Amino acid sequence: MNTEITDEVKVNGWVLYDADCRFCTRLAGRFRPLLVRRHLELLPLQTPWVRARLGLTDPRLLAEMRLLLPDGTHFGGADALIEISRRYRWTWPLRQMARLPAMKDLLRGGYRWIARRRNCTDHVCRVGNPAVGDSGRRFLDFLPLLILPLPALWFRNAVAAWVFMWLMALALFTGCKWLTWRRAAKQGGALSLPRAFGYLLAWPGMNAAAFLNRAGVPEKPRGSEWVAAAAKTGLGTGLLWGIARTVLPVHPVLAGWIGMTGVVFILHFGLFHVLSLVWRRAGAVAMPIMQNPLGACSLAEFWGRRWNTAFNELAFRLAFRPLCRETGPAMAMVLAFGLSGFVHELVISLPARGGYGLPTAYFLVQGLGLTAERTALGRSIGLGRGPRGWCFTVLVTAGPAFWLFHPWFIKSVILPMLWAIGAT
Repeated sequence: MNTEITDEVKVNGWVLYDADCRFCTRLAGRFRPLLVRRHLELLPLQTPWVRARLGLTDPRLLAEMRLLLPDGTHFGGADALIEISRRYRWTWPLRQMARLPAMKDLLRGGYRWIARRRNCTDHVCRVGNPAVGDSGRRFLDFLPLLILPLPALWFRNAVAAWVFMWLMALALFTGCKWLTWRRAAKQGGALSLPRAFGYLLAWPGMNAAAFLNRAGVPEKPRGSEWVAAAAKTGLGTGLLWGIARTVLPVHPVLAGWIGMTGVVFILHFGLFHVLSLVWRRAGAVAMPIMQNPLGACSLAEFWGRRWNTAFNELAFRLAFRPLCRETGPAMAMVLAFGLSGFVHELVISLPARGGYGLPTAYFLVQGLGLTAERTALGRSIGLGRGPRGWCFTVLVTAGPAFWLFHPWFIKSVILPMLWAIGAT
């Protein structure tokens, strides 16, 4: 009977889902047109001949969606999604990331985490279970983060590499802002429409609950902070439109690094600090996202409280904390850093069309370094505190920085951007 079905339908495979799960059936309905274009047919896992072909009992059969190929090969969970992605050109970045063992493990762990939280009993999601609607709403919270990068990918070959970099960064940033705002709004934080618009459109931080809480008491800005913010903006301007231009004829790559550092000082250290001061004067809890990174005496302090706290807060709440419950602190930390690497691949390696895996390797080194400073040996030799901790932090964060901002990125993205904005 299986052979007859294969011959008559002429499909390239069957995407199998749990028909008793309301969340699963909704997703199947949404993605059916996309799958049909590649001759992939959607079928319930409960179909009799499917059960017979897979040879799995209910708990294992219904634990994850599956892809069954006509030759009998089948894939489950994240591996099935990766295999399906091979049929579509626009999923090329996902396939490249999935080639990295750490990223594949991260995708598998993420899929299992979502699958286990369908609020099911006896491994089956009943159609009438209202808790499944909560899972669907949580999925909608994440949907912009998953969907918005796709339009950016569409323009990848139509715009300059540096423009594509900013489009991808904006797509990811917007998705994260929406996600954090939705979560805060569910907790009753978004009581003021102007404050909500301010958070979404005029503040780079990701702590929506604190920003939207009108009862919060921010630290009042000091006069010295205004001077420091202006000085950092001025320093970045000098690096970008002064020193980088002077160095370019002698050493283009070094000029690219100097120009990129100037952009970071103007935005992250300068203008974002000014926004913090403005919002704090207006009564919002909006601390600067850069908190004197050079003062960190440990990697935990550097990544947790000093460098780009906006992204770190998001990674902690949405990646580390959930993964910690499933895998333990050590593995969760490595996976969270791996996720950071994936995000940076999208905004660094993908626009540069080269250097794939280097940003991920950089962040995995950070995870390993943080693990090392927490071991008994690390503590015994002074890591995590004092001058030795400071030296170790600088060595681990700055030493392999050329992996994060690799030569492909500097030459293909940064230097053309500097030329376009008149900095070279």
